[in-house]
Amino acid sequence: MKKIVYSLLLFSLACTQPEPKKVEKSEPVEKRLQIVVTTNILGDMVSNIVKDKADLKVLMGAGVDPHLYKATQNDIQYLMNADIIVYNGLHLEGKMGEIFEKVKGNKKVIAAAEGIDPSLLITSDQFKGAQDPHIWFDATLWSTACEYVTKQIAAEDSINAEKITNQGLSYANNLLAIDTWIKNKISELPVEKRILITAHDAFGYFGKAYDVEVKGLQGISTLSEYGLRDVTNMVEYIIKNKVKAVFVETSVNQKSMEAVIEGCKEKGYDLKIGANLYSDAMGDKGTSGGTYLGMVKYNVTSIVNALR
Repeated sequence: MKKIVYSLLLFSLACTQPEPKKVEKSEPVEKRLQIVVTTNILGDMVSNIVKDKADLKVLMGAGVDPHLYKATQNDIQYLMNADIIVYNGLHLEGKMGEIFEKVKGNKKVIAAAEGIDPSLLITSDQFKGAQDPHIWFDATLWSTACEYVTKQIAAEDSINAEKITNQGLSYANNLLAIDTWIKNKISELPVEKRILITAHDAFGYFGKAYDVEVKGLQGISTLSEYGLRDVTNMVEYIIKNKVKAVFVETSVNQKSMEAVIEGCKEKGYDLKIGANLYSDAMGDKGTSGGTYLGMVKYNVTSIVNALR
């Protein structure tokens, strides 16, 4: 009798057992990329590339000098948790180089400058074997860097690759358009008045691309110091070439330019500060210099107006 009951229970379970579900092919699950960039100039580029397709953290804000910047404990945590790190390269973030090398093994690390043909880079006279890192001052080079960064990021996101690529190429085209605008604006200045003097030599690519003579009291890095002879030589150059204005930078102490102005004054030459230019960092969000395109327009307009 027990055997009959047991058999009936098994039969009942078999009848009530649900049919096995069909295994459907799963769609890839979207995982938002966590991207960390160093400067806010790069942050603006990457923001235009990924838009709402990734989470973006910018380490350096407005007015921050990347040459002198040291990563905080929080920065290191952000870098460790990132899927992708984007930095300028060419030793712009000189005090962070060791960190980038350490994390390269287990995450994507992109140096924007690696997308540019080395033959187009400016070699430093000050540091043997070094190249000028301020590539964003030539809008065509920055466009090339944008295309490179776009390709590298898109390769890490199979779901959004096409969207990211299209957004990046669209922004790269905007950079080519601003290049044309710069050339037209600079053409308003007579050649002999195209002399740009700043605290440190950040505008080398700008001068090369747009036919402007560029002089910096310090070298390509703000780590370089200037001396009395540098100030004296600059004063003589300004008076000889009848330069109307010099420029300070938002991310650099303006004492060096004040020394030059005072030196000119002692020789009876009236020199003014033309404007406070954005060099190694953009301005705050919402200001005229809060985007790369806005920064460029502000800088170039200020330069042309001051040197007329």
